[in-house]
Amino acid sequence: MRIPRIHTPHPLQVGQHLALEPASAHYLSRVLRMQPGRELVVFNGAGGEYQGVLTEIGKKTAEVRLDSFVPDNRESPLTLELAIGVSRGERMDWVIQKATELGVTHIQPLMTERTEVKLSAERADKKQAHWQQVIISACEQCQRSRLPALAQPRKIGDWLPDAQGDLRFVLHHRDSRSLPADARPGAVTLLIGPEGGLSDGEIDAARAAQFSALTLGPRVLRTETAPVAAISLAQYLWGDWG
Repeated sequence: MRIPRIHTPHPLQVGQHLALEPASAHYLSRVLRMQPGRELVVFNGAGGEYQGVLTEIGKKTAEVRLDSFVPDNRESPLTLELAIGVSRGERMDWVIQKATELGVTHIQPLMTERTEVKLSAERADKKQAHWQQVIISACEQCQRSRLPALAQPRKIGDWLPDAQGDLRFVLHHRDSRSLPADARPGAVTLLIGPEGGLSDGEIDAARAAQFSALTLGPRVLRTETAPVAAISLAQYLWGDWG
């Protein structure tokens, strides 16, 4: 039987009796129907994880005893930043979930010329909290013990000068260049537009900021498909795949 993994924001140490957050307690008691004595894995995103035992559980409360620390590192050796235009509906959630599963280390939501989502300050805060929970749930599932860093949404023009990758790529389906397999970068930045892609001006600005145009083949990929394809190729060439 699979042992559930639970994230908590709290500091952790062996021997600790930890009260889990109400949402986690509800999941364990009402969804998984767990009883005291069941094994759990708990992590806080700082690296490694703790094996523990559920000692108490109610509808909204749960307590776990942390018995041992496991310093497992499932992170890719490649630092991988995904800068993605904010998209509508569940597309953005799906991209963040899959990027987390695939090992991205930084996620930068971008507001671009063709971004159709309008974010007031209040709505941006709610979106940020929601996306952070998507990351946490994905890490619980895929067994990552470090959370990708999620930045606040920024305008693409404000962000471009701050891109840090040794290699930087902007997806551009009207180009013909692919990833350079003979390169050996330690850090890669991928820039991908929202529905409708980036404008010609934004692509020119990215090139001026040392981004190379990148195509992923003869077919035009959706904004939620392109990141999965690009991240997978980068992990295969320079990360921990293959």
